[in-house]
Amino acid sequence: MSSSTETLQLNLGSLRSTMSLTLHTHHASRIWHGRAASDGKPAIVGLNGYVAVMNRMKRGAEQDDPYSDWWMLRIEEKLNTTKDQLHTLREQVDQALAGLPSALSVGENLNVQPVKLPLFISSQLGFMALYLLADYDELARKLILAHHTALIDRSTLERWLNEGAHALRSLFSLAQQYRYSGCSRDDFVSMNAAGRAAIEKFGTLPQDVLDGTRRSRFAPPVIRRSVSSSSPPRRSATAEPAPVSPDSEPEPPSEETSDDAGDSSAGEGGDE
Repeated sequence: MSSSTETLQLNLGSLRSTMSLTLHTHHASRIWHGRAASDGKPAIVGLNGYVAVMNRMKRGAEQDDPYSDWWMLRIEEKLNTTKDQLHTLREQVDQALAGLPSALSVGENLNVQPVKLPLFISSQLGFMALYLLADYDELARKLILAHHTALIDRSTLERWLNEGAHALRSLFSLAQQYRYSGCSRDDFVSMNAAGRAAIEKFGTLPQDVLDGTRRSRFAPPVIRRSVSSSSPPRRSATAEPAPVSPDSEPEPPSEETSDDAGDSSAGEGGDE
């Protein structure tokens, strides 16, 4: 009986759930998709591009890359700042809507044909940005209603919509600067060629980030691969691997194991 139970447990796969996001405004939809470069205009990354970066960043942190940990901390801080900015805008809109007379009953402003987007997100920092986009969609609906009912003028409508959109795009733009270093903390302990090249290319890190004592609250456990004939050993503190080329931008290895059975999917971004 015990052998049968162990076999059953070993055959269990990862948990998955189907998720989707419903958007009611073109303003939020444009932020989701971003904009491709054309006619001399630079590309604007959307939420789906941001999510892809967050998934790579999470894998980099799993590989013990201290730069990925540092970027997770920076993104988490930027997420909190963006949340505060949207909260301030929402308070202003609510104050404007409070000007409706009590005798007037106004229902929620919803699109008769909203867009429903499937979600493939495997990082918590990706979900946090998703919540902010949902907040912005609600904010845009309220702003459009306030303008329609003559509580705010056109210039105020456009200014507040642009402020909210700029806050989100600033977050996505910051995420686009992330690069996986291709190194682990062992490379910095021994200060080998790979570690020296990474410092020259990406700069120095705070000591508490470098030694792993300060990580994002959503940082994944570091994957410790066992040495076997089928997989290469993890770099030792005395090893001298090939240096990281200043012109190369390595990608974090693909996930081989799942540390979080609650991830919605292993995909790298939402479909457009």
